[in-house]
Amino acid sequence: MEYLKKLGFKKHLMTAISFFLPIICASGFLLAIGNIMGGTAITDFAKGFSFADTMTTMGGYGLGFLPMIVSTAIAYSIADKPGIAPGLIVGFVAHGINTGFIGGIAAGFIAGIVTSLLYSSLKVPKWMEGLMPTLIVPFISSFISGMVMYYVLGEPINWLVGLLTDYLQSLNSSQLILYGLIIGVLSSIDYGGPINKTVFAVVFAMFSEGIYPPLTVLIGASMITPFGYGIAYLLQKVVKKNVFDKQDIETLKAAIPMGFCQITEGCFPIIFKNWMKNMIATGVGGAVFGALSMYWGCDSHIPASGMFAVPTMTGNHGLLFILALLIGSFAQAITFITLMKAVDPAETVTIEDEEEDINFSELKIS
Repeated sequence: MEYLKKLGFKKHLMTAISFFLPIICASGFLLAIGNIMGGTAITDFAKGFSFADTMTTMGGYGLGFLPMIVSTAIAYSIADKPGIAPGLIVGFVAHGINTGFIGGIAAGFIAGIVTSLLYSSLKVPKWMEGLMPTLIVPFISSFISGMVMYYVLGEPINWLVGLLTDYLQSLNSSQLILYGLIIGVLSSIDYGGPINKTVFAVVFAMFSEGIYPPLTVLIGASMITPFGYGIAYLLQKVVKKNVFDKQDIETLKAAIPMGFCQITEGCFPIIFKNWMKNMIATGVGGAVFGALSMYWGCDSHIPASGMFAVPTMTGNHGLLFILALLIGSFAQAITFITLMKAVDPAETVTIEDEEEDINFSELKIS
């Protein structure tokens, strides 16, 4: 029990997400470009294929084998290099029995814990010590972890995933709006930090089961901040209240194009000047976007890539996604202008050492 307390579930899950997030982004872009060009997955190389087909196929490989990637990453985080082999093998087991992303997470923790316990408790003769990292531990750990996945956890995980899928597919309109609002807020307010990554782990589990709207909310919510700033820059001229200084304007030149690719980090120079007010504005925009996107059923078929995900959406969902993004960005922009003090656009404002208390009596556009 003490060992489990020290395990640090969140730490290892965050490590895994940081490992596979670049794979998801790369795979998502490949798949999006392939889809835009009309590519399809290659099933028979002997029949020939186009360049677009290669892009679609590579992207599909990267996204299709994520249970193995997340399992290996978690096992490595727990047991270091000895966890890689059992993590990969048991990840293949999770993929083979269709437990999806949740099964990959479970496989990684099982493989990592078993490997770590073997190294701390298994004693062998001195002449066998050289075989421990290459044969004994990988074999025993893979065997034990694989048996647990096959005979103990496989069916319960499949049952749980099925239950979650059925529940999400039965949500009514008000529930969709509420869940979209929550996902939108949590996905946006820490700008790609640990909250965003935790939400990603949850919504990606749904995505891997063919439920696309929750992850689509996260994609758009990650773009709200740069787009909201862009609209605020234009809107400040209308309301005659400048909220961006000289440095902010230079920041926007890079931040907005980065936003098209779902990269929020370009906004940090603006965010860090007043974290609390920026977070409130972003949360409002994320909530509005999330509620609309979820209600309208926007359904990106790739788990990242920002605006490149729009062509993968079915029917008119791509246009609805853009409309929700515009409305959410306007909400973010209006809140941002309302909360921030007017500044001289020709000067550079330094980062505040401490957050100011928000005086709600001053919340007006002048």
